[in-house]
Amino acid sequence: MPGTAPTPTPWEPPSSTPARSPAGPPYAPPYSDLRRAAPMSPSSHRRRTASLLLAAAATLLLVPACSSGKDNSPSATSSPASSSPASPSASTGAVRITMKNFAFSPSTLTVKAGEKITVVNEDSAAHTVTATEGKAFDTGSISGGKSGTFTAPSKAGSYPFVCTFHSNMKGTLTVR
Repeated sequence: MPGTAPTPTPWEPPSSTPARSPAGPPYAPPYSDLRRAAPMSPSSHRRRTASLLLAAAATLLLVPACSSGKDNSPSATSSPASSSPASPSASTGAVRITMKNFAFSPSTLTVKAGEKITVVNEDSAAHTVTATEGKAFDTGSISGGKSGTFTAPSKAGSYPFVCTFHSNMKGTLTVR
């Protein structure tokens, strides 16, 4: 129709956009044709910030509990099991369970009835040595780098045990 402006074809830029030379503009930011996202509302921003803070806090709490440490030397004795008091000579005894890399070593141990057993935690996370059946023995929580003792049951038998914090840590104490 005469007197009306021609409609741009799909390959022509809209009339508000200046035409480009074949060489292009001296600077065109990459992806300049993408639109920016709408700003978040204050309540959405608060929810997102709270979620991120909660995730960060949870991560900070889980990392020390599940990491293995480099400190391999026991430095103190933790609270002993309720069945026996801790004694300095117990740490020099021959019967010993070491907790390292989230495993008991040895995982199978044979002892005499009533024998004292020293438990050394060489991880940075706290562990326990707890009988799975009954209340035959339980060291309580032994912090990383610490040690504790307990007394083997007086009744002969096989006593499976676990770390109550890390259920994949398992072992068996056999009393003769």
